[in-house]
Amino acid sequence: MSSGSGERGATADGPAGAEGPTDLDGPLDPDGPVDPDGLRRRTAALLAAHPPATTPAADFLRARFDAGLAWIHYPRGLGGLDAPRALQAVVDAELTAAGAPDNNPRRIGIGLGMAAPTILRFGTEEQKRRFLRPLWTGEEVWCQLFSEPGAGSDLAALATRAVREGDTWIVDGQKVWTSSAHQARWGILLARTDPALPKHRGISYFVCDMTDGGVEVRPLRQITGEAEFNEVFLTGVRIPDTCRIGDVGEGWRVARTTLMNERMAIGGTRLPRENARDSAEGRTGMIGVAATAWRERPELRTHDLHQRLLRLWVEAEAARLTGERLRQQLAQGQPGPEGSGMKLAFARLAQEISGWEVEFLAGDGLTYDDWTLRRPDGVDFTARGAGYRYLRAKGNSIEGGTSEVLLNIVAERVLGLPPEPRADKDAAWKDLPR
Repeated sequence: MSSGSGERGATADGPAGAEGPTDLDGPLDPDGPVDPDGLRRRTAALLAAHPPATTPAADFLRARFDAGLAWIHYPRGLGGLDAPRALQAVVDAELTAAGAPDNNPRRIGIGLGMAAPTILRFGTEEQKRRFLRPLWTGEEVWCQLFSEPGAGSDLAALATRAVREGDTWIVDGQKVWTSSAHQARWGILLARTDPALPKHRGISYFVCDMTDGGVEVRPLRQITGEAEFNEVFLTGVRIPDTCRIGDVGEGWRVARTTLMNERMAIGGTRLPRENARDSAEGRTGMIGVAATAWRERPELRTHDLHQRLLRLWVEAEAARLTGERLRQQLAQGQPGPEGSGMKLAFARLAQEISGWEVEFLAGDGLTYDDWTLRRPDGVDFTARGAGYRYLRAKGNSIEGGTSEVLLNIVAERVLGLPPEPRADKDAAWKDLPR
């Protein structure tokens, strides 16, 4: 396994050099009410005590977490202030204006978007205090050990086993399509702990130490030539029971929280407006790339391509605004099945727009820049050339839940349609044909 940037010297007791959260010093009342003006004062106090220009980025991020300004809707002492999530924008705007470092959310997206909300909801107080701080600062990268060669779309069919020996679980199995496993310090892991129960009820949820000698990570080269995904082989991996999240056998219920947040993280990705390349976001969405190509290559234009581009532009803008509305709703509560609908729209649009771009560019769209194996820290869907975008977009309808599974979720939980018949619902997992 390649060395990551996480604290490899860390232990389950705490990351190297970590200190416990501290109260905000100064004239502010750490337990006082939180409103926009109060948040600005807290942010100003943080900046005064830790000037971004002279404070190492890691130190600044730790101080921000300890001041409760990391994710303000989290509890006090865990990077938050028990404040409305919608007010996070007040803090972010003040820190951006001051040139404060961020925690590279694209690199640590699995930890931020999936592991953290799951630990917050189901973890013990000890687990929350151990894992959330280095997770948020980016000192520890996380991966998700869910999918398996025989259990992708039907995740509950997973076969990785965890057998208890006293206070330790011994895990054997194989995972696949694991983003960031080559960088990860920790992995959220689903394993079967009782094969005699129906498949959804015999699963438990763990935090896996990716530095365990039984963990082997192999790159999984994709159609793009990159290997952002991995295969992970687990052989006799020892996980202390203190790293179990939720009750034994309740892993599927815990995993549903992770999966809802995963789909929200993918489908709810904030998409910039078509002309936002020069904005503070510094990037553009897939429709922006296509529109730029249209403007720069007038000799390739046709009436049919123009009509199709206009339709895609309108759909992309509708998806962007729908995503904004969804984020506002989520700021007031828990993620729901609506995230599945947004993830569906994101995948379909990305594939249609990237296909349009390749068709529009004709021969130029078929060229490819470099097939050299790369192991990127994260995914930039609009990076590189049209050929890369076209090939990478194919994975959008597989990663984070296939479109077929998400359509079922929308049908059953949003539209209220009858569920699909399941012959294996009440049968013991060990008796199911495989």
